[in-house]
Amino acid sequence: MALILGIETSCDETAAAVVENGCKILSNVVASQIDLHAPYGGVFPEIASREHVLKIAPVIQDALKDAGITFADLAAIAVTHGPGLAGSLLVGVNTAKAVAFANDLPLIGINHLEGHIYANWLEASTPAPIPNLFPLIALIVSGGHSEIVLMRGHTDYQLLGRTLDDAAGEAFDKVARLLGLGYPGGPAIQKAAEAGDPNAFKLPRAWLRGTYDYSFSGLKTAVLHLVQSFDGKRLPVADIAASFQAAITDVLVEKTKQAAQEFGARQILLAGGVAANARLRKMMVKHADAPVLIPPPNLCIDNGAMIASAAWWHLERGEKSGWDLDVLPALQLSVGNVRRNAPEGALAVALSAERSP
Repeated sequence: MALILGIETSCDETAAAVVENGCKILSNVVASQIDLHAPYGGVFPEIASREHVLKIAPVIQDALKDAGITFADLAAIAVTHGPGLAGSLLVGVNTAKAVAFANDLPLIGINHLEGHIYANWLEASTPAPIPNLFPLIALIVSGGHSEIVLMRGHTDYQLLGRTLDDAAGEAFDKVARLLGLGYPGGPAIQKAAEAGDPNAFKLPRAWLRGTYDYSFSGLKTAVLHLVQSFDGKRLPVADIAASFQAAITDVLVEKTKQAAQEFGARQILLAGGVAANARLRKMMVKHADAPVLIPPPNLCIDNGAMIASAAWWHLERGEKSGWDLDVLPALQLSVGNVRRNAPEGALAVALSAERSP
């Protein structure tokens, strides 16, 4: 039995969790900062890092208490060291180093994006994915990411497509502001859309034929012009929200479905905060030709359990980080394959860097 403490402070959640053998959650504590950042319509980096300093110690203590263990029971300390906000990452990494050093435990630095992928196997009956589930297609969608990734095995990632401008989560936040729905935009738009007609307005879908890339800037601009066209008249917020949500999810679902077909995926994974969107989840399951695995909504947001889950696989392979582990705000998810359908010379050496709204 291997118990790992996972620490996550890449953006605006201070999180810690204890996970057994990569899949069984013993505790999962998340201190959200949404109320602090809501007035700004996005994450204010300095406020985020200061709040992490205040919350990190009690969050870790609560995680250990909820799990009914002490540091002596742990096999390793795992921590997100990128991508993310530099100041926020520093709080988590320095805390993890101190805890690991003081308790003579291995330190494992984890890529935030890899953590989101491994959230899919939390609470599974077996530790981590078994080999015959590969190849997989993972759709990672959040405030800073919209990527389709081919996964042929553990730590084997190939970027197939990504957003050329706004990530899906960014688009949700910006359109929510246009509609006066507040922050965070994803849940606000989903709630408003429940009373709306997704076919009320014909909003554009940038298909970018021949690629797995996305573009949401045109859609965002179209919503802006639509809102302006009402010129002080009563805005049909629910219908606009439903139409916008449909436009984004239609593209995400279709691109992912095509990638799964081309590469013979045995499974499709959803990951990241936008994976909590009810319409995206429903449409992906309905239209995909392969089985779809989706974390519960509470594991789609940033959390320590997903970091501990990803770390379990690295620990099993004898991999650990040195005391010189540094924060990497633009950390890449290592691949090493030429990016498909990219401009000549572009390499799939990275998933896009974390960006704040």
